[in-house]
Amino acid sequence: MVVESLTKAKVIQNYLGDMYEVLPSYGHVRDLAGRSRSVRPDDDFSMVWEVPASAWTHLKSIKVALSGVENLILASDPDREGEAIAWHIIEMLQQQDALNEDITVSRVVFHEITESSIKSALQAPRELDSNLVNAYLARRALDYLIGFSISPLLWRKLPGCQSAGRVQSAALGLICDREMEVEQFEPKEYWTVGVDFHVSQSHPLKNKTSIFSLLSHLDSRKLNQLSISSIIEAEAIKERISSSQFKVLAVKMGKVTKNPPMPYITSTLQQDSASKLNFSTTYTMKLAQKLYEGIKLSDKEATGLITYMRTDGLNISNEAANDIHSFVKERYGNKFASKNLRKYFKKVKNAQEAHEAIRPTNIRRLPSSLNGILDDDALKLYTLIWARTMACQMESLLIDTVQVDIGSMGGDLVLRSTGSKVGFPGYQAVYKDKEAGVNGNDDKVEDVTQACFDVLRKLKVEDQLSSGEVELRQHHTRPPPRYSEGSLVKKLEELGIGRPSTYASIMKVLQDRNYMTVKNRVLFPEFRGRMVSIFLSHHFAEVADYSFTADMENELDNVSGGVTEWKGLLRDYWSRFSKYCDLATSTDIRQVEKMLEEKFGHILFASLPDQSRVCPSCSRGTLKFKVSRFGAGYFIGCDQHPSCKHISSTVFPDEEDESHASDNPEKSFPPKLLGYCPDSNNKVLLKNGPYGFYVQLGDDTHGYTPKRASVAEVKDVDSITLEFALDLLQYPLTLGKHPEDKHPVILAHSKFGFSVKHRRTIAPVPKSVNPKSITLQTGLKLLSGKNVRRSGRPKRKPNTEESLFD
Repeated sequence: MVVESLTKAKVIQNYLGDMYEVLPSYGHVRDLAGRSRSVRPDDDFSMVWEVPASAWTHLKSIKVALSGVENLILASDPDREGEAIAWHIIEMLQQQDALNEDITVSRVVFHEITESSIKSALQAPRELDSNLVNAYLARRALDYLIGFSISPLLWRKLPGCQSAGRVQSAALGLICDREMEVEQFEPKEYWTVGVDFHVSQSHPLKNKTSIFSLLSHLDSRKLNQLSISSIIEAEAIKERISSSQFKVLAVKMGKVTKNPPMPYITSTLQQDSASKLNFSTTYTMKLAQKLYEGIKLSDKEATGLITYMRTDGLNISNEAANDIHSFVKERYGNKFASKNLRKYFKKVKNAQEAHEAIRPTNIRRLPSSLNGILDDDALKLYTLIWARTMACQMESLLIDTVQVDIGSMGGDLVLRSTGSKVGFPGYQAVYKDKEAGVNGNDDKVEDVTQACFDVLRKLKVEDQLSSGEVELRQHHTRPPPRYSEGSLVKKLEELGIGRPSTYASIMKVLQDRNYMTVKNRVLFPEFRGRMVSIFLSHHFAEVADYSFTADMENELDNVSGGVTEWKGLLRDYWSRFSKYCDLATSTDIRQVEKMLEEKFGHILFASLPDQSRVCPSCSRGTLKFKVSRFGAGYFIGCDQHPSCKHISSTVFPDEEDESHASDNPEKSFPPKLLGYCPDSNNKVLLKNGPYGFYVQLGDDTHGYTPKRASVAEVKDVDSITLEFALDLLQYPLTLGKHPEDKHPVILAHSKFGFSVKHRRTIAPVPKSVNPKSITLQTGLKLLSGKNVRRSGRPKRKPNTEESLFD
């Protein structure tokens, strides 16, 4: 038997004994060659595969083990990828003539690694599912063609942007679109009006009891969120409330039923793990893989703790559901168990093979029993799965509610108070089960306002109430929230984009490519990611279109169902996609610059002084967004190049890109105007260049280099003032003439500090010495000291023995 991992192999070997030899393939044994033309549309989409060096060792082990055996059982994971691994193994063994006619090859699948599940799977072997293999081949070829067609275009048109992919680009588009919504959002002001009411002296409730209500109707009109838009309106309402008498208009009792959550599938587990445990999707899948493959519980026993973790099926087997239902009765009582077994058949959009939901392999294995066996994070994830699985066979949560409407005597003002309390905890009982090791990681229920509920339910229609303090609160509408990993997975699932096995890898690729960053669990697109997204939406509309990506998933599902022929699907897509590639290839880089400038001008030019795009050097040109011809650089520069070589700043404006900052420091700091020289009225600018910060007198002009002085030794450049700059710009100063050769002795300033120069001799001025105190005599003394150095190349002494012709 061949499985995918060593851990799984060891666990299953223990179940099956000496009649079987269980070997790991260590994942895929081959993949598409990582070079161009590994998928060949002109040759009926033939594919070029390559075998990693490490995989040859594993294949050799399998080949050796086949000697003298009767059966080869391929037991890779129960999904498309698992089917593909089994197909690759067969293909490679056939190429090596390792499969003779006496060996029966069969495929078995199991959704949990327990002894009963493995032995049951062996009773139902089948042949390789060619439809699943074809669906894998179609997906692999499609992703390769998109990646290897678009990526080289990105390298040429957007240097430094490394790759694009079918599902990856759709996910990036969602993040970037949301960022644009946040940027364009304009908050609106609105106000809420709350009142503390008190009952009359004669009421059975105590006079001091406070009932807080919010204004819901004004002049017989129901208020919406933005109805009260200013403090003037709010103050006017406050005056009306203060001068009005109030009574109870209606008391409405009710019940709310909250059904238990559905069992976990891959996406919902990732979402809950992110929100409740603060785990990334990648880390969640790593922990889940560990729980699935097998944990050693004692010296002899090792078993899988959960079912297969890459699934979009919600069903639970009858045997497991009955066991869960029975255990709920045992642990919490009959009234907490659902009246009938709960069946979950609803599947997410484009769900693939009918896998079981993620559940414990043994529901009676409490999380508390795994203390000291599992590490903390693995135990937290197991607890999450265990509690959710128990909850799905329990009764609903019942909440008693009360709603009281309080109105003015004239009927022009109506305020509403609400309260609630838990009537029956239902499935919530499992989340309070500390003995089982659960610590309340449940879905939050509405705020249970027990005290408020008890007060409100005792009120009766026509009860007189007096208004107390009126509370006016200012609010502003908020932009839509940026995605977290969990909410992005949920959105992808809703749109039908991607599959359970791809969500974690999507997040990893987007971060590895520096297309997005994660800060406090929130996904922020990097500027390079936004450039890629807009480039794709402009030139590859289909790839960037969410509905197209989801429709393609449908087509791939049709392939796995045997409805669609996979090469026909690829031919249809490639005929359209290749035209997009041709058009994008012919696009001039200047068109790309213009498109990006139009889309992101509000970001690119935000840091310019007064956001003026007039070139500060030549005053004739306009600052434009440019793609560097050398390396992966983007910058803001003058459009009068080459007559004006002004560079204002580098992009990426929102990224801490250390490589760009160090390679091109002159582009990372826009010129700062310190003031004007009182003698010449020239500008005094603080700038950054290849050798550090410097101050400059006057603008850059073609054919003329203005006077400059380095300030590289100043750590806090924000502290540089006009006076400090003018003081530095007076150097170099001539101290006088050297008494021996009458050449000038000069006091100069550089990024290394002050120094005294005479011809090729340079002497540094000690940092403890004030340069303003240096005279000709001080300079001569320094020039004769120990720390003197010579500049330039030393003159070569003539060699009289050399031929003049040499």
